[in-house]
Amino acid sequence: MKKLIINLSKFLFLSIISLTIFFSQVKSDEIYDKGKKIFLEQGNCVVCHTLLDAGSNAYIGPNLNEIKPDIMRVITAVTNGIGVMPSYQGELSTEEIEAVAHYVSVSAE
Repeated sequence: MKKLIINLSKFLFLSIISLTIFFSQVKSDEIYDKGKKIFLEQGNCVVCHTLLDAGSNAYIGPNLNEIKPDIMRVITAVTNGIGVMPSYQGELSTEEIEAVAHYVSVSAE
């Protein structure tokens, strides 16, 4: 009985880990795709930032793969500007800012 419980516990643990890894690496969703398009085009983020997923390799702003910003950090920076980065409030809608923040926070992991 004890072996059965241990084996069942291992199975459940591995199942949870596998599902977590599977779902955390899914990058194909509408918001992600929209955010990537904004990063590459409308937001022109590729000019200043390095982000491997976007194929950008710039050195004006921080390397997003190194700093791995969370979604709120990106929303704040894009909305208010930071350092030499201007605010994109008014140029991008709130929905667009949230989409690019989602894209950056997921793809920089």
